[in-house]
Amino acid sequence: MRSILKAMIIAFCVAGAPLLAETVEPTPRAIVERAVAAHGGAVWLDPVTLELAGTATFYDPATGAVRFVADDYRMWRTFEEGRTAAHEASGKVRIIAKAGEKVIFEVGYDGQTTWTERGIMPRAEADAYWASNFGFGIIRSALEDGFALHHAPPREIAGRQSDIVRIVDPKGAQTLFGFDRESGFVTYMAFTTPRGFHERFYGDFVRLANGWVQARRVTLLYDGIIANSVFWRETRVNGEVDPALFQSPAF
Repeated sequence: MRSILKAMIIAFCVAGAPLLAETVEPTPRAIVERAVAAHGGAVWLDPVTLELAGTATFYDPATGAVRFVADDYRMWRTFEEGRTAAHEASGKVRIIAKAGEKVIFEVGYDGQTTWTERGIMPRAEADAYWASNFGFGIIRSALEDGFALHHAPPREIAGRQSDIVRIVDPKGAQTLFGFDRESGFVTYMAFTTPRGFHERFYGDFVRLANGWVQARRVTLLYDGIIANSVFWRETRVNGEVDPALFQSPAF
C-alpha cells in the first residue's frame, strides 16, 4: 500500500563534486498507510467484530500497588462504518473483568445506552467515560476525507525508533499515534481526556491466519501513572457475536 520513497539526489554544488543523497522522510499519510498494511490490510482496516480474552492487572494510582488481578478479562466489539469522532462511543462494546467466579466490573454499550454491573450510566457520565477510553479505532478512518494528519516529533518507544503522527478528526479532536520504524506497527497512542492525559503502549504482536496483527500486551496510563496492563491470549476477528451480549441487563 505504501510506495517505497527513494533518496533525493542533490545537484552538484561545484564541478566535479560527488553526488550527495538525502533521505526523504515519509509523509504522515504514508506512515499510516504502511501501518494499515503491516497490521493486515483490508481485514484490519474494516473489521465487523472483534473478541479478545486474557488477563489484566489494575493498579492503585496513588501508591502504584496492585489493586486487583482479573484472571478472566474479555472484550467483545462490533464496529461502526464511517467513524468520524475519535473519542466518542461507537459501534457496540462489552467488557467484563472477573477474578475466579467473581465479577470485578462490567461495562457495556449497546449503541445508545451505557451500563455497568451497577446499572444504567447517566449520559453525561457515559460520554466522559468513553471519551477517556475510546481512541484507537480512529486510525481506521484517518485516511478518509475530513481528517488531517501531521508529523509530531519522533521518539524512542520501548527502545525503538518510532514516528509519531497527530491525527485530527473532523471535529478537531486530536490523537497521537506512534509507529515502529522497522515493523510499521502501532506501538503508542495518546490523547487528552476528562480523566487526564491518556497513553497506551502496545507490544508482543502476533499475526493471525487471516493476516490480522494483534498486540497481546497493552499498558494504559493517565497523567503518566500506570492504570492497568492487559495481556490478551485469544483473538477472534469477524466471528459471530450474539447481539444479546450488548444488551443492558434488567436492573
